[in-house]
Amino acid sequence: MTLQSPDFRLQAAPDARQSGILDAIRASFIEKGFDGASMQDLARAAGMSVGNFYRYFPSKDAIIAAIAMRDLADVEAEFATVIGSDDPLGMLRLALRRYICETCHSDGALWAEINAAARRKPAISAAVGHLESCIRSYLTTVFAAVTGQPFAEAQRRYGSHASLILMMVQASGMRVPEQGASEERDLDELILRTIDRTLDEIANDASKG
Repeated sequence: MTLQSPDFRLQAAPDARQSGILDAIRASFIEKGFDGASMQDLARAAGMSVGNFYRYFPSKDAIIAAIAMRDLADVEAEFATVIGSDDPLGMLRLALRRYICETCHSDGALWAEINAAARRKPAISAAVGHLESCIRSYLTTVFAAVTGQPFAEAQRRYGSHASLILMMVQASGMRVPEQGASEERDLDELILRTIDRTLDEIANDASKG
């Protein structure tokens, strides 16, 4: 089964040079925030002149769209591995555990800034909305494969499951750490158990045929 995704894309994923710039300006975006970081600040963080920087990213909106598209490319690759495995649901559980316990905490501060900006700026809202729509669609593709249902039926039955999982992953990444390391790990495990119970409903449907 191939991955299902919305039939529009905002732009191509960033190339290697653009990706290098995004990595270089990440800390500045987190430190100063979307509104606080000027294009001059970002150009300086990338070690570029402002004029050259504008050649790659003409606006902060374009930067956020590029970040979203780069993340989408990573997500597509991850889900392609999941859906191509002998145990898609098991692979999905492992991928979600890896993301929640290892990856999302390092990206959370950046995505908190992006989501805050998305509430004010339609272009950023469109980029974030597209990313989220694709992730929900990819999750539903896994659910369709596991249960043997057509994609449209899986979407009808499990769309809320996909939305809940996405919401919990986002909340996990964007939360502000206020507890010790042990408490943070316990919270990660609680989130994962909740996601597992959600996936168990789909596994039970699959076992019933």
